[in-house]
Amino acid sequence: MINSKKKGSKGELELANKLKNEYGFNCRRTQQYCGKVENSADVIGLPFIHIECKRVEKLNIDDALNQAKRDTKNCRIPCVFHRKNRTNWKVTMDLNDFMVIYGEYYSSMILAGSKRY
Repeated sequence: MINSKKKGSKGELELANKLKNEYGFNCRRTQQYCGKVENSADVIGLPFIHIECKRVEKLNIDDALNQAKRDTKNCRIPCVFHRKNRTNWKVTMDLNDFMVIYGEYYSSMILAGSKRY
């Protein structure tokens, strides 16, 4: 029998460590430091991003994204970071939020003189 709460905590820690060790962001599980606060992100440390972390084999992505939207604070983009066993982490967000991020990326690439499309 799999303890889903334990698996969720392990997934949050795994994601926080990945964001910290591989990408250089000072991320951590919310619960580690302050106890689970209602309407708080599962992992913190990516400025302006609300992380809902799901480490499950079967995910209802709409429910997870709705949870992220409901729990997010002002000026944060709600995202679901998720993965199944033996797969890479994925990020799901609304198209409008993606286009905001992509618009910034696109602008920086144009300013840098990139011709790669």
